[in-house]
Amino acid sequence: MLNRFKLSILLQGLTLFLLGPTCKASSLGLTVHVVPLDSNEGRTVRAHFIAIAPSPCPALSGLCAEGEDCLVHTTSLPFNGTEPGSGWCVRQWQKTVSSNYNATINLGPNTEFYVSMNAGPKVRANSGRLNQPAFVGLPPPLRARVNCPHHFHLSVKDLDGDRVRCRFARSDQGECLNCTQHSFIELDEEKCMLTFTGKAPAGQYFIYLMAEDLIPVPKNIHTTDNNPLSSVPVHLSLTVEESDSSCSEEPLATGGTPKEDSTLFVLPYQQVKFDVNFMSQLESVLEVAVVGPPELFRVGFKTVGPLALMTIAWVRSENNLARLLPICFAVNTKSLQSEPRCVWLYQREMRTLPAGTELKCEKTEMTLVLPVNSLTNINLAELQLNSPTCPVTYNSTYLTARISLNGCGTKTVHSGSELVYTNTLQSVRPYTMVSRQPSLVLPLACRIPGVQAKGPQYKIGMPTETETFGNVRYWIEIHFPGEGPLANFTRIPRLRSLQMSPVRVRREAESSTIDTTSTGSTNSTSTGSTNSTSTSTSTGNAIGSKVTKLDLHVLSNCSIDRAEMIVSNCMESETEDFAQSKPILEQGCTTSNSTLEVITSKKNSRVYRLDLSNVETKGSTMYIQCTVNLCIATLPSLKCPDVCTRSIDQRAVIGSVFTKTYTVTSGPVSLVVTTAAPTTTTVATTTTPTTPTTTTTTTTTTTTATATIAVQTTTPSHAPEQASAIAGVILTTICIFLQNIFLY
Repeated sequence: MLNRFKLSILLQGLTLFLLGPTCKASSLGLTVHVVPLDSNEGRTVRAHFIAIAPSPCPALSGLCAEGEDCLVHTTSLPFNGTEPGSGWCVRQWQKTVSSNYNATINLGPNTEFYVSMNAGPKVRANSGRLNQPAFVGLPPPLRARVNCPHHFHLSVKDLDGDRVRCRFARSDQGECLNCTQHSFIELDEEKCMLTFTGKAPAGQYFIYLMAEDLIPVPKNIHTTDNNPLSSVPVHLSLTVEESDSSCSEEPLATGGTPKEDSTLFVLPYQQVKFDVNFMSQLESVLEVAVVGPPELFRVGFKTVGPLALMTIAWVRSENNLARLLPICFAVNTKSLQSEPRCVWLYQREMRTLPAGTELKCEKTEMTLVLPVNSLTNINLAELQLNSPTCPVTYNSTYLTARISLNGCGTKTVHSGSELVYTNTLQSVRPYTMVSRQPSLVLPLACRIPGVQAKGPQYKIGMPTETETFGNVRYWIEIHFPGEGPLANFTRIPRLRSLQMSPVRVRREAESSTIDTTSTGSTNSTSTGSTNSTSTSTSTGNAIGSKVTKLDLHVLSNCSIDRAEMIVSNCMESETEDFAQSKPILEQGCTTSNSTLEVITSKKNSRVYRLDLSNVETKGSTMYIQCTVNLCIATLPSLKCPDVCTRSIDQRAVIGSVFTKTYTVTSGPVSLVVTTAAPTTTTVATTTTPTTPTTTTTTTTTTTTATATIAVQTTTPSHAPEQASAIAGVILTTICIFLQNIFLY
């Protein structure tokens, strides 16, 4: 009986071990893009490895042994992220290996993973060429929540046009080690779609797949011998987290974000660029997590309220990368992740230039001479440069073009340490014309060495933040109502209620409790307006009693008339490090009925009246921290956005310019009355409807400005230190970097 009991305990422990989260990660993700080599009939391949390692980021040493055909991709723009866990980074390298390859790879001392692939060689009967294995885009580390089912679509491509399917790796075939399938992970093999059922405890799990390419067969034909042409590994990680929010609150891609699986074709030295826009109603976006090719530029990350935007760009230089290059991205908030999405770059193959072709690069222009006999069946009259204003001349022997480096549509891009001037000679036909005649696309490039052109860098031809807004400072001041630099507006205030945060609205609905403001007005949590009459409210409190009302001033010294301040988030804490905090504003929305906005004519500043009568605090002081931006609407018909809205007009996104995001923090604020405050304040509230406003690009570089701020009193000599009169504002560290301002 005792032995049976021990066996039962052992089996239960083993079951928990197998079903529970894996304790040690091999990697947080891995794909291998395989390119068969014609030099030895495909018996060897160039394998392009992309791996995600947990932080701290491992060194690149040890991946390539001496004498190997191996290259580690170092990049000045590393791929890394902060979520989930303690963060992650991407490591990329390429190596010539056998087409059937098995190996254990070490990334630093703490990351080890096993790779197995079967890539042929196989010669295709329809083309006589070597088969090209499937490509799979590697998403950032995946995140999900307990009891929230979720689908993860894997982005796959095949250069031969084959059908791609995904299946779980099998340890009995040597494709993985210790790769037990999880009962809460389902796989649609034909669609390469993973489904997390939600029935898993919080933890980190690892998924091992194989992607296979098969010759496409019509659906009405059934065959049993359509074996896969190749199998390549795909490793994924899934972090399951606890959460009390709705399962449908994930951030969503909006605006001009490229569609899933879209393809961008890239010529030599061509620059491709696209924007990613996301809307996150529940939590502010912390980062846009990206996994992509080396030297992929990610610039202009901005967040304003629920909006997040970033520009992604890549310049095709001479490289040994695969022809297909995936760029996979998702946004992370504190507890949420958007649906991962992949965009593919296709490096077009270019033929060798015919004998006799000359391209001379001079100081101000480049000159092209092209033999006409090489342009078989090409209509020379259709050939144009980027700008049709620059002539292309030809005779029976040669075609000639003189191309200005500062005109003719010539573009300038940075490729590594080189400055490259690019133009394209191509056939241009009327849109209404349909022709079976061949067309010409000939990219032209003049490269300036890095000695003369410093790089790498990526620039957008837009004014800097300082040029647009001036040298701006931001700070916080806390005052009693009717005091401070905006006393003319707070003494007899016009108050406006703010829209309730969507999360708070749900909680209020669940509790079905209706609160009123300290002024006696009933505030709607959905319309964002105040409907009340003039009321007299006493603010006189006995010395030593608790402060019941304060005005939070978020100020800037911006002198641009059209500049408007946007306050996205504010929180209060009893400690200076904000280890534990409570929200006041979330993405421009109030978190309770205890916060009203004081309407002023100063668009570059904001004032909020805080009702502290219901705030439970253990100490006698608190600190306040806010995130702010300045905005300018570029069109007279537009306004800067009200970030607390469920729907954002995309025209508004295009129609405004933002600074980057700044974080400003107050000094200690006394919650105890140290001197008598004004006895009575007459409050005149008016109905102020909320007007739909515009939205725009967002900024994310965060700098902290700390101000020495306190509650003003009439007799500061008798007040404690934290309640002394404010004589000035001390800003410690506001660094305004040259950021890219998006001006459309």
